[in-house]
Amino acid sequence: MQPDHAPASGSAPDAGLFSALVRKRWTVSLILTALMLTIYYGFIIILAFRPEVFATRVGERLTLGIPVGLGVIIASWLLTGVYVRWANDTYDSAVQTIKHAMRENQG
Repeated sequence: MQPDHAPASGSAPDAGLFSALVRKRWTVSLILTALMLTIYYGFIIILAFRPEVFATRVGERLTLGIPVGLGVIIASWLLTGVYVRWANDTYDSAVQTIKHAMRENQG
């Protein structure tokens, strides 16, 4: 994912809004990416170096690794949902506001 190129801050009145929106999108994306990578690699590191943790029996036929693995998958769905919700509610409306303001400034 490449960063959007914001216009120079003095070139248009909306440049500051656009730059702030780009920064906000990158911040949200990086936070959610860091969370997902932490969850996933935490699971993999425990699996690699302490497999006995996930081998612990939770039921008669179930080990701890199965629900934790499902938790990793569900966490990825939830984090994706958080991003989609943020993009649909906040980001898209901000983009529309900036586009509308730019159209008004053009005449």
